[in-house]
Amino acid sequence: MPYVWTMTDAEAPGEPGASRLSPEGWELRLWPHRSLPAGGFVAFIAATAWMLALPLLAVLGSPVLWGLLPFLMLALGGVWLGIARSNRDARLCEVLRLGPAQIALARHDPGRAEPRCWQANPHWVRATIHHAGGPVPDYLTLSGGGREVELGAFLAPEERVRLHEELVARLAALR
Repeated sequence: MPYVWTMTDAEAPGEPGASRLSPEGWELRLWPHRSLPAGGFVAFIAATAWMLALPLLAVLGSPVLWGLLPFLMLALGGVWLGIARSNRDARLCEVLRLGPAQIALARHDPGRAEPRCWQANPHWVRATIHHAGGPVPDYLTLSGGGREVELGAFLAPEERVRLHEELVARLAALR
């Protein structure tokens, strides 16, 4: 799962047998799936360049080489840019803090200096999953404080359903 729940340090109960759904305070961090780890980028580009260069061996020394080379370089550049865009988008992060007095959501977008923030009283917050009609299947939203915000739109549908169940349980424990 590309998310993790942690108990907030400042409000963590000191007893080792404390409930996992303790109303003391929780933090949820969500991030998108990484299609390719950073270490695999170089190996993938090298393998792709090698496979694209293999057909060129047959036409070395002929003018056909110069006709094929721009298209192969364009293909390699497209793969490079696609993976670089995927890595940039993977820096997206959402942080949800649940506490007895306040719930706060901060979305850290790549290329944006300040995070987008939302906060509300947890007593009035409702987690809703929209099975149809949202921009993605099983669209998860939080409503409260006069606004409705999305949560984890980059997750897989089954991950959003599971997150919804966990979120509803933690919100119930806060009340």
